[in-house]
Amino acid sequence: MKKHYLLIVFLLILLSACNEPEQQNLRFGLSVAPVNLDPRFATDAISMRINRLLYRALVDFDENLRPTPDLASWEQLNATQYRFHLGDNGRQFHDGTYLTAKDVKATYDFILNKENASPHRGSLASITQIQVQDDNTIDFVLEKPDTLFPGRLMVGIVPATLIEQEHPFNKQPLGSGPYELVNWQETSHLYLKRRNDGQVIEFLEVKDPTVRVLKLVRGEVDMVQNDLSPELVTWLTKRDEVKVIKGQGTNFTYLGFNLEDDMTEQFIVREAIAYALNRQEIIRYVLGNAARPASSFLLPATHWAGHPGLPSYSYNPEKARALLAQAGFSKEKPLKLSYKTSNNPNRIRIATVIQQQLATVGIDMDLRTYDWGTFYGDIKAGRFQLYSLSWVGIKMPDIFRYVFHSSAIPPGGANRGRLKHAKIDGLIEQAEQAQTFENQATFYRQLQEELFSELPYVPLWYEDHVLATRQQISGYTLAPDGNYDGLKTVHF
Repeated sequence: MKKHYLLIVFLLILLSACNEPEQQNLRFGLSVAPVNLDPRFATDAISMRINRLLYRALVDFDENLRPTPDLASWEQLNATQYRFHLGDNGRQFHDGTYLTAKDVKATYDFILNKENASPHRGSLASITQIQVQDDNTIDFVLEKPDTLFPGRLMVGIVPATLIEQEHPFNKQPLGSGPYELVNWQETSHLYLKRRNDGQVIEFLEVKDPTVRVLKLVRGEVDMVQNDLSPELVTWLTKRDEVKVIKGQGTNFTYLGFNLEDDMTEQFIVREAIAYALNRQEIIRYVLGNAARPASSFLLPATHWAGHPGLPSYSYNPEKARALLAQAGFSKEKPLKLSYKTSNNPNRIRIATVIQQQLATVGIDMDLRTYDWGTFYGDIKAGRFQLYSLSWVGIKMPDIFRYVFHSSAIPPGGANRGRLKHAKIDGLIEQAEQAQTFENQATFYRQLQEELFSELPYVPLWYEDHVLATRQQISGYTLAPDGNYDGLKTVHF
């Protein structure tokens, strides 16, 4: 009798287990697959966003983009030496080994070795020594003072022993982040598992946005983020099986000028163009209200070095016409300019609307489209009068040197408009030499005021991020820089 009872109990337990629903993979549709899952080499946006899930770094950023502790807190021992103290969280690698200061040193020593050709070496070139004090403490010694230095330590930490073994992190990632690798099939299907509950995320490459949206509607994909046209987003909002969420982003889109060109070097011409642009119209009808106008340069007003009080060029076609007349242009003698853009359909649509808006004030704009490689090569070489591009994921204000300092004309940087301005150079240098964030912010705001007066760019907008998911998906939060950190908390 007792054996019979135990058998029944066993069968009930077995049946109960069989009836428990098997945990589903959550399928995330990507426009392009990640390229490199080694944080020491990754530079493309998708790889870097996924690497944040796989690896922990010493430092992260808060909502105002100030450096904040991730693996480690820090103290500044003197003008050129920082000491980092590893905390207790996130210190177990996916293979069960413990992350120590030796792993931190090995990771950064590898990057600093020029023979390894890490693309992150340039931003860390001021490091002269890395000194391990004990398993939990490590010092970085710099060749010169750098108030922004902690924010440069964003690279995910990898195990020193595997570095020595030349482990292929690019295809077999192993870090200490909240997700670990399950499988990566032919680059187009990447499977990661959440360490706290075993939830598997399947990243699928679906290049065509229409196909990606149809897969979402049919339930073949559970969520997609960005890389969708306004029409597709609008269509999705009308589907009962899907929900759409928008969040403010920090990707900065601008109209750039060649300051060595006879026409666009004239401030009065640049100012007329700024007043002729109806950004709200483009945001509403072309971008589907998924953006907000930008008045500041590069940094949003919420950034600790942003400028919340900077004025903007409001839409004023009458003033644009008056400025053009003052510059000697008229209906009989219109201003003729060329505008270059990539052959991306959305960029062409934006450029076409800009062409129409400029035509209403008397500017005859020749629109030229090219494949990305040709277009980008022309921009770097200065073969343009007008162009438009976006800056993605800016966190550190020293981007101003790279974009606007006279020493940063390509190939030395991204001063593609060939701006040469002694006062702007001086403000960039003063900001870099300031010893506190507060003093740096003061100089960077003065710099943005000077840029507003000079107008090497017309700030256009900050694009929103768009998330579309199946109705049963919840717990995902959009980040201003478009990262995938919401996958740490997402669930069915």
